[in-house]
Amino acid sequence: MAKVRVVIVPGNGGGDVERSNWYGWLRKKLTEKDVDCALKNMPDPVIAREAKWIPFMEEQLHCDSNTVIVGHSSGAEAALRYAENHYVHGLVLVSACVTDLGEANEKASGYYNRPWEWEQIRQHTQWIIQFGSTDDPFVPFSEQKQVAEGTAAEFHQFSDKGHFMSMAFPELVNKLMNKLQQS
Repeated sequence: MAKVRVVIVPGNGGGDVERSNWYGWLRKKLTEKDVDCALKNMPDPVIAREAKWIPFMEEQLHCDSNTVIVGHSSGAEAALRYAENHYVHGLVLVSACVTDLGEANEKASGYYNRPWEWEQIRQHTQWIIQFGSTDDPFVPFSEQKQVAEGTAAEFHQFSDKGHFMSMAFPELVNKLMNKLQQS
């Protein structure tokens, strides 16, 4: 079996992902633990169109059956849509939702224009971990719970993490490393 690698898919918004939120920190921590980890600036970073992100994940980030996709916010939705049609080793979803939340930019992304294929997602992954916080200012907790129920994810609930936009995320590293050691 090939070595499992991790790909970080950020939320939308633009900017250098290496210096945004906990993404670069996570890549560094995983690399220190001898985990191959990819993090790249995404095409169309503000709207995060599915039509651009999914091909980029396949062709540039090389997501495959030996990949764990760590997706934050729009990146979580990209990870879910990717797993509907591709085998991946695992998913780590952070601040995931199921609707465009009435936001025109989110609607334009294309992730929310059809039902979610929960059964396909579950069949195409060995495991799914999800992180959600009841005080997320952008994603209602009810939507985060819908993702957890649909995916049957190992759900980690917080009440003080907001939209998980800190510069470090030790809980994610710990849970992810536990899963990788079991793989």
